[in-house]
Amino acid sequence: QVLMSLHEMFPAVHAAEMAVQRNPRSWDAWQTLGRAQLGLGEIALAIRSFQVSLHTFPMNPEVWKEDLSWARKLQEQQKATKTESVQALAKGKELEQESIPDYDFESDEIVAVCAAIAEKEKALSAAKTMVIVSASGTVETVTEQDNCPATPDETLFIRAR
Repeated sequence: QVLMSLHEMFPAVHAAEMAVQRNPRSWDAWQTLGRAQLGLGEIALAIRSFQVSLHTFPMNPEVWKEDLSWARKLQEQQKATKTESVQALAKGKELEQESIPDYDFESDEIVAVCAAIAEKEKALSAAKTMVIVSASGTVETVTEQDNCPATPDETLFIRAR
């Protein structure tokens, strides 16, 4: 129980298993084992440990009301989450299959569009664009061609790209 309070779940499970091996009729050892297993997320194993604890001492209200009911709620939530995620995956696959249209990427229209985009990109990359900010704060965008390099006086302007 101390190991669980320190959030050391693997050593807690190991210690609780050793306690159960030493005294299999100890209901509190089985209860502690179940709680440690819950700390690891092993809900089915925890439910089994709580059931053994109840079988050993059936009149223990703490195991009935707190531990076993909590573990069963967690198990129901886990099942609900799994079914929701499976449904979401199935729905996602259906949408994915429906949303991909069948294109003919070798058609003349597609090739012509790609060629036009490539030509436009060449023209844009050939032009050099500068943003010029004056000392007073005015902003000016200047496009400079390779054959006409005209830059303003650098004492008055700050250049940025």
